[in-house]
Amino acid sequence: MAITTGETAVNIRSEVDRLEKVIVHMPGAEVENMTPETAERALYSDILNLHIALAEYRQLHGVLSKVSEVLEVKDLLRDILEIPAVKEELTARICRWENVAFMHDSLCALPANDLATALIEGVPMEKDNLTKFLSKGRYDLMPLHNFFFMRDPAVCLSGKALIAKMASVVRERESIIMESIFCHHPSFGIPTINPLHLPLSSQVSIEGGDVIVAREDVLLVGTGTRTTTQGIDFLIDYFKKEKRSKHIIVQELPFKPESFIHLDMVFTLLDHDKCMVYEPVILRPNKLQTVHFELDHGKIKNIRNEENLLTALRHVGFDLEPVICGGKADPWIQEREQWHSGTNFFALAPGKVIGYARNQYTLEELAKHGFEILKAKSVIKCDFCLDDYRRCVVTIEGSELARGGGGARCMTMPVKRKTDAHS
Repeated sequence: MAITTGETAVNIRSEVDRLEKVIVHMPGAEVENMTPETAERALYSDILNLHIALAEYRQLHGVLSKVSEVLEVKDLLRDILEIPAVKEELTARICRWENVAFMHDSLCALPANDLATALIEGVPMEKDNLTKFLSKGRYDLMPLHNFFFMRDPAVCLSGKALIAKMASVVRERESIIMESIFCHHPSFGIPTINPLHLPLSSQVSIEGGDVIVAREDVLLVGTGTRTTTQGIDFLIDYFKKEKRSKHIIVQELPFKPESFIHLDMVFTLLDHDKCMVYEPVILRPNKLQTVHFELDHGKIKNIRNEENLLTALRHVGFDLEPVICGGKADPWIQEREQWHSGTNFFALAPGKVIGYARNQYTLEELAKHGFEILKAKSVIKCDFCLDDYRRCVVTIEGSELARGGGGARCMTMPVKRKTDAHS
């Protein structure tokens, strides 16, 4: 069942065009439903204080609401669960996928809003047999601890969505939910590029944090711990079938430390002519390869190594000035600020980005490149109008959120941007 709206529901042709619509998830009880013992399994290096994290998150949400339509994923999920056929299909699929078929009837009996809560926050285990009574587990259906990192389970492109094949089983339900939303919600009803339904090997994975839309015909993809080469091969095969010209530029990422999990942790676009980079990975000589695929009407026209990511982008028409994460003076500062998502900026419009206030050396470097530093609280109170600035960075507090392992780009899934003259 797919419902269309008669307008372009999804349209991302550039990472930096003016934001019009974005999906987010305000963190809830699922973030606190972990212990130090279970944090690593939940892909966290620490546990978060939800009260503090929420106060910081509301700054992000408040700024986004000033410039864009903001959609809450829980509301979208509740909406589709009001459709009986979708409710049955989605619940059955999740129960089958997570080997909890015994929960199907009880979940389906829940009202749509309660079911949406259960699918996100988890369902506590009923100790109704010996196995469960002796189990150290707490949940029959695990919470989605990572769901507020909305970037990863899907990537919106021009008119369609790429559904992620997540690297870890603890996040697979996120992709299943997003697939159902994009297929069935009245605001969308769009085609999906979907590796979830193909008989793929367990080696295939691709996550949204590794995918950057530089231009409609230029896609940047990182490969490392979360996106495999096989996942990128799936994407290349898809675009070959589209029979259009496409540049796919692949950047190898280090496997350690864990702060390098996605491409957007070492590289993001700030404007049509500026980018944020973690210099040791992106610009300094190293063993990490940059591979440029050129597709032309269904065939691979060329595959070549590039000197680095910026050189590859220069070859397709981007002359980007790099801003160095952590500044240029001290490699230790670069490492510290990269660890706390110092490159992970999200563009609200060309030259207008949002990121963490804690990365002070990165902010100083941005100021040297013409970015005014504005506090989120002041923007929310309308002390500043973003349109009055050619370039600016809006800073949100991030003492707690950053400990979750992601920044402003990680927490946002843009679905529609207004294409400007540069695109």
